[in-house]
Amino acid sequence: MQQSATYRERSREFLDKAYAELEQDLGQACEKGWGAAAEIVKAVAEERGLYHRSHNALHRIINGLTNETGDPELRRLFAVANYLHVNFYENWYDRQWVESNLQDVEQLVTKVEALLSSSS
Repeated sequence: MQQSATYRERSREFLDKAYAELEQDLGQACEKGWGAAAEIVKAVAEERGLYHRSHNALHRIINGLTNETGDPELRRLFAVANYLHVNFYENWYDRQWVESNLQDVEQLVTKVEALLSSSS
């Protein structure tokens, strides 16, 4: 349970840092946004004893959470986070696009946090 809480905290820290980077470095804002999404998925995985040490594993976990909750937004919001990760390398998006995508990642983090047994 301790590791799950650490992943959860790191998710929120990455999200805060992503928003802070919007004014300085869009690439870093994107990568921190991806990090926020990945860490919150790891928090759920850790609680449930699921393997989470690859991108494929994270995608499978999100797919499972989508099926479990019946909320297709989880899959879409995670895909947005993945686009941010790609943009770290490609630098396609402008500030407005990145900020909009970070807002989607924030929604993902909030939705997945609610699935944690330690959510409050």
